[in-house]
Amino acid sequence: MNILIIGSTGGTGQQLVKQALERNHTVTAFARNPSKIKITHNNLKVLKGNVLDIESLVDATKGQDAVISSLGHKRFLLPNKILSQGTKNIIKAMNKNNIKRFICVSSLGIGDSIGRMGLYYTLFVIPVILHFYFWDKGKQEKLIKKSELDWTIVRPGVLNNRKPKGNYKHGNKIGNFIWSVRISRADVADFTLKQLNDKTYIHKTPGVCW
Repeated sequence: MNILIIGSTGGTGQQLVKQALERNHTVTAFARNPSKIKITHNNLKVLKGNVLDIESLVDATKGQDAVISSLGHKRFLLPNKILSQGTKNIIKAMNKNNIKRFICVSSLGIGDSIGRMGLYYTLFVIPVILHFYFWDKGKQEKLIKKSELDWTIVRPGVLNNRKPKGNYKHGNKIGNFIWSVRISRADVADFTLKQLNDKTYIHKTPGVCW
């Protein structure tokens, strides 16, 4: 399968690229700074671009069978629309090239999963540190849900860089209202890539955590 991976230089994005290649997919890694991608592979194409530049996305989505976004940034403390505007452009580019399958990595704590990151994140981290980031994530999810794409929104718990367990929970009521729930980026990538050939969660927002 031909896959475009957006946010390919982040922790989850790098796992997506690595594991997609291991599964014999043909991968286009879309990145503002391609030099951050250290993987080399015959089935990997690294493409420089910016999600805020619609034309670069139109070019990148041509010939793809699916698009996976693990888009993120570190501008936590100031209001911005990078996630929502970038996703709006992704949807437009996919529509222009008639691509239907879109999988977006979001987070628990959005929409009907509010509170499921545990008390520490619900009462402190999200409202105090990540308020603007999660506000924009909420807008991002609403745009995806309004689209005519075959979308899946993956909502992981707190991410870490531990080795994959390969054994994780997923579904509509995943998480914990008291304790922080966690999962490795490697396991999130594994679950996300499995959705390419599974229709169970099309037009759904599964949570995923250990």
